[in-house]
Amino acid sequence: LREWLGMDRSTFYDSDLLAILPMDFYYPGKGKSGDLPPRKGFAAKWHPQILAQLPEVRLTLLVGRYAQDYYLAKSKRSNLTETVAHYQDYLPDYFPLVHPSPLNQRWLKQHPWFEQEVIPDLQKLIHTILK
Repeated sequence: LREWLGMDRSTFYDSDLLAILPMDFYYPGKGKSGDLPPRKGFAAKWHPQILAQLPEVRLTLLVGRYAQDYYLAKSKRSNLTETVAHYQDYLPDYFPLVHPSPLNQRWLKQHPWFEQEVIPDLQKLIHTILK
């Protein structure tokens, strides 16, 4: 993720600049095709309270299907690939991304447009926000 954002280590871990809010604080384990979903109701209960403590959020990266399902709800596309491909539709508030997991290497190879088009746009946007 840090590489996709074009950030060095010190910037990425600077808590005055970046916050990471997981969909759950508990790892539910692995399923047949990746991680099991976060617990129901966790994000609805805790995210508003946490986000209220982060008043200067300029962009929210929606990393993976679970985050996109929750935050984009009915505005998301038919699948993760289509949602990520149409990331511009969700700006300026959200930027949907595939999860940067080693399990997604096949997805990345099948969709070279992601690293050729999406990542450079993400890096430009991050650079602008950090200025």
